[in-house]
Amino acid sequence: MFFSSLRRLRKSLLGISLEETTFAKRGFYREDLLAQQRLEKIGATFVRGYNAALEDDHFDVLLSSLREVEGELQGFAFEGAAMGLSLLDYFRPFKQRLSAFIQGPGSDHIYVMHVGAGWMLGRLPRSPYKLMQQFDPLLCWLVVDGYGFHQGFFAWRRFIDRRVLPTNISGYAQQVFDQGLGRSLWFVKGANVAQCISAIDAFPVERRSDLWSGIGLASAYAGGKGEDALQMLCQAAGENRWHLAQGAAFAAKARKRAGISAPHTELACHIFSDYSGDEAAALTDECLKDLPQGDQAYAIWRSRIRMRLAGQNIRI
Repeated sequence: MFFSSLRRLRKSLLGISLEETTFAKRGFYREDLLAQQRLEKIGATFVRGYNAALEDDHFDVLLSSLREVEGELQGFAFEGAAMGLSLLDYFRPFKQRLSAFIQGPGSDHIYVMHVGAGWMLGRLPRSPYKLMQQFDPLLCWLVVDGYGFHQGFFAWRRFIDRRVLPTNISGYAQQVFDQGLGRSLWFVKGANVAQCISAIDAFPVERRSDLWSGIGLASAYAGGKGEDALQMLCQAAGENRWHLAQGAAFAAKARKRAGISAPHTELACHIFSDYSGDEAAALTDECLKDLPQGDQAYAIWRSRIRMRLAGQNIRI
């Protein structure tokens, strides 16, 4: 009885309502109803996973709840659960629920769960660098990516319209933040390609490549648009085309790892790079071989992927 009451209390205090992710509530651009419904369903799935973790963090119960989500959207539920577990770890750090879940039943969704952990940074005053220390030295950068998505999604007027950078990160972390911010653009602009392009063009030149990478990942993983729109996106990327393609390759790898394919991921990879989804996912693995250790490993990994996608076999 006590633990049941405790779970209800923490959901009432920390829970997120489904309304919070609707376009009407967030003030997102609305033009394509089908795209809007698709992206709102994704937001609702994330919240479902998040609230499920707050309701019951016993792994067998949580895993069962997450697997009830239809296959193609399941990753978003795991991402939401990661945010929930990360928040619970903040209040009771000795349990380390999230790390244990990632290493155990959530391992197939390892990439999106690192991203989900980063959402917590937009909710609580925690150092991004301290949170990153809990995770794999390479994938921990995805925590900052998640932070960027959260800030773009929930505070887009500040971080997208006014192009503000957070003051609690610096150096390469700001670039990774922009990768997550670019992903959020796909939602904030309702998957409208012209709107996304216009928003990116308003940023300083030095920030645009990372935003394009985020758009590439979101358009490939979340979907919402067909071939013509993706062709337009690829053409508009210009010299940043391979950043766009690298984002799509990451999306393909996340889906391959989870064993959950999606036609829109396949389509985006083909249009952005002329690779199939499986080929793009395999390439991300190939680029991990002999990867140098250290803080630059993640940046080097992404750079290798871009070069390979562009047909350059340069070794770095």
